[in-house]
Amino acid sequence: MRIERILVAIDFSPHSEKALKHAIGLAKSLDAELHLVHAYHVALPVGPPNQVAVPPQFWTDIREAADRRLQETLRGVEAEGVQCVGHLTAMSPAPGISETADEVEADLIVMGTRGNTGLRHVLLGSVAERTLRLSNVPVLTVKADEA
Repeated sequence: MRIERILVAIDFSPHSEKALKHAIGLAKSLDAELHLVHAYHVALPVGPPNQVAVPPQFWTDIREAADRRLQETLRGVEAEGVQCVGHLTAMSPAPGISETADEVEADLIVMGTRGNTGLRHVLLGSVAERTLRLSNVPVLTVKADEA
């Protein structure tokens, strides 16, 4: 199987930056195209619809801020000499990553992981683990450095 398109999940954290560096190296060695996806999903408190009032500008501002960060990251990747395309999704991260991988016909997903264990893993869950369960393509996880 030839890897031509690599999808990299980014949330602009140190662990996703480390995953991006690995993906850039892979893309260079495989002459592959990178696709970056950022899920800017915002979970709102659960309650009756009439109790949660979110102005439309809030969603516009969130998307615009995410797009600015994504464009900045894309410029950095392109400066490394790698062809790169950006994608934004308002979906929750794991489904958003998996769906974007399907849409771009990615051959591989690369993403960072914090490596939480025990109670932190039970309480916070793992986007990487959920992505792995939903994905139709292989997922390469890059563990963050120990803090």
